[in-house]
Amino acid sequence: MKRKLFFSTIAFWGIINIASSQEANNKLPVWKENNRPILSQDWLVNPVQQKADVYADGKNIILSNGLVKRTFRIQQNVACIDYSNMSNGQQLLRAVKPEAKLTVDGREYNIGGLYGQKENAYLLPEWVSGFKGNENDFQFQSFSVTDIPPYIRWKPRGWALNTVPGSGKMLSFTYKSNVDGLKDLLVTVHYELYNNIPLIVKWLSVQNKGNKAMTLNRVINEVLATVEEESAVVGSPAQMEKQHGLYLETNYAFNNSMRYDISDQTTHWKADSNYTSQVNYNYQTPCLLEVYPEKATGIALGKGQVFNSVRTYELLLDSYDRERRGLAIRKMYSTIAPWTTENPIFMHLVSRNDDDVKKAIDQCAETGYEALILSFGSHCNMEDSSAVNIQRWKTLSNYAHSKHILIGGYSLFSSRRISDEDDVIDPVTKKPDAAAFFGNAPCLGSKWGLAYLDKLKYFISKTGFDIFENDGPYPGDVCASTTHPGHKNLDDSQWQQMELQKGLYHWCNEHGVYVNAPDWYFLDGTNKIALGYREVNFSLPRDQQMILNRQNIFDGTWEKTPAMGWGFVPLTRYQGGGPEAVLEPLSDHLKDYEQLMVQYYGAGVQACYRGPRLYDTEATRKMVVGVIDWYKKYRSILNSEIIHLRRADGRDWDGLLHVNPKLGTKGMIMLYNPLKVAITRTIKVPLYYTGLTSSALLREKGGIAKKYPVDRKYEITLTFNIAPGSYTWFTIE
Repeated sequence: MKRKLFFSTIAFWGIINIASSQEANNKLPVWKENNRPILSQDWLVNPVQQKADVYADGKNIILSNGLVKRTFRIQQNVACIDYSNMSNGQQLLRAVKPEAKLTVDGREYNIGGLYGQKENAYLLPEWVSGFKGNENDFQFQSFSVTDIPPYIRWKPRGWALNTVPGSGKMLSFTYKSNVDGLKDLLVTVHYELYNNIPLIVKWLSVQNKGNKAMTLNRVINEVLATVEEESAVVGSPAQMEKQHGLYLETNYAFNNSMRYDISDQTTHWKADSNYTSQVNYNYQTPCLLEVYPEKATGIALGKGQVFNSVRTYELLLDSYDRERRGLAIRKMYSTIAPWTTENPIFMHLVSRNDDDVKKAIDQCAETGYEALILSFGSHCNMEDSSAVNIQRWKTLSNYAHSKHILIGGYSLFSSRRISDEDDVIDPVTKKPDAAAFFGNAPCLGSKWGLAYLDKLKYFISKTGFDIFENDGPYPGDVCASTTHPGHKNLDDSQWQQMELQKGLYHWCNEHGVYVNAPDWYFLDGTNKIALGYREVNFSLPRDQQMILNRQNIFDGTWEKTPAMGWGFVPLTRYQGGGPEAVLEPLSDHLKDYEQLMVQYYGAGVQACYRGPRLYDTEATRKMVVGVIDWYKKYRSILNSEIIHLRRADGRDWDGLLHVNPKLGTKGMIMLYNPLKVAITRTIKVPLYYTGLTSSALLREKGGIAKKYPVDRKYEITLTFNIAPGSYTWFTIE
């Protein structure tokens, strides 16, 4: 019997018991135009006082938090008629479309929506009263308003900058169909609006209340006719710019790129042929947004079952400035996925035996490290469920915990071959592994794949491991097998494997297990991904590695918080290179060891210190302790947002600035000199996002405070000196 794996554990949110939409409308607070606040403060610097809520104005239901406003007209059916950024007044909507779409058993149906708009370049409120519904669409039944329910019940175990999940209101509309064959489907479209951030999360659930199974061929959970970003007489949707004021993510992303925009599998910008007044001669302007997974084309929905769509995270942007855009995205993550701010100090151990593990645990405890991960190449096998193996690692886990050290292990899923029976089957050649993303890959829905997931959970539960490093997680391979128990066939293979992979990460997150995974599963519970680096570069000389590492940090923190990325420091030989590339013996390279530690910890980024030990002599131990003590002293500001000052190029200084207006230490500047001569430089330091407006107190390396005036550009002028091949730092109060 096949497992029912295609439904997540989110509860189905039923409808509110209200006799009519008008009665419900009367129960909501009244929206008035003076509800629109005058935003005298920047939400990225100071919280907005207005909380997320749902309002009514007689005709419409309005979702707003003072930063974003989304308005729905209810007449015959539901349609979004206003989607505006209240920070800059931008209207994102130009036309009415359905609220979602379903393709059931091969036929497409609209969910909600109104018809009758003739001009699609813009939408006037007075037009809407003349719009009509369509009896063949799914029809509005009622709505509910609740607090936003937790998507994942995160159980933090280590240090985190933010441990409080975001809050707000969820508005849910329910729909039913009068079409024969669909009357037993109940569709609920959910909109979650968070406090103090212009963010709406949209998803839908489909419940089969009948006795007949149905097939969901496509579930489009968002349809928006957006204002075009640019006009061009000729040009295809691929060539033209998309609406910049709306940043989108979903929890359906993969491909190992270490970036969301390349990992995205669901955002589709299309042309809108109904928009006949557009400039583009062939009506090809990309101004119609639809969100859906392309390769989920046949998901069975049995009696009583509930399907939950992907979750679309819609963040409204108010600027083209790259730094501000990144700050908004990073704020989104710390709000809706606070586990991405958890950031334990860990070592990557290459072990041969149990004694190596105990010695490394002792060194972690003695130097202030908080966690030990058994790296690839170690003697830890998390797939071995034998009593002997479980007892061995339970004993070592208990020993680590007795020293207040978290412990974890490594497992490789993809890029490995299991068997013809268990590997992914290419739909074209019908052969295993012929089109696998990494050359070889097991199917997560195969008998081996399901057992693999069970073995990992069993090992972690029985040993008490706190960290799971999942290399090569599911990268999106489709599978044409019809005999794998975890999926039906090609049509549902990607969806089911994604649900299985995400299910593992949900389980880890909710059991206090920290997850490193080099793919974009943040929104389903993973904590950290690689910054993005080329592994063979770690065989280069150390002085080159330092420059490249700082470039990786600079580039990898535009859309990720410091805690979301890991770097790499090979203590021993890694993928080639000679003595000039490694740090062992550590005592012979103390200056380079310290520099590498400072530039990672100074960015708030954890690196994988991969090797057999953290120190070899008392002098080395003291250096490591000194850096870790420094990091812990300034941990909160070092894990706060990054403002990018100057990218490393080896020709002159480089550096970055941490900012957090909520802290006493509101900023911290990290500066580096790659040259072989001392330098003196005078630079402008932007302090806008520290919240300081008139003056700032700076202390170099914890020394005497010096006062600097803040000019009208919110900048200070700073002069500094740095010794050859060294660094300096300033706190800002």
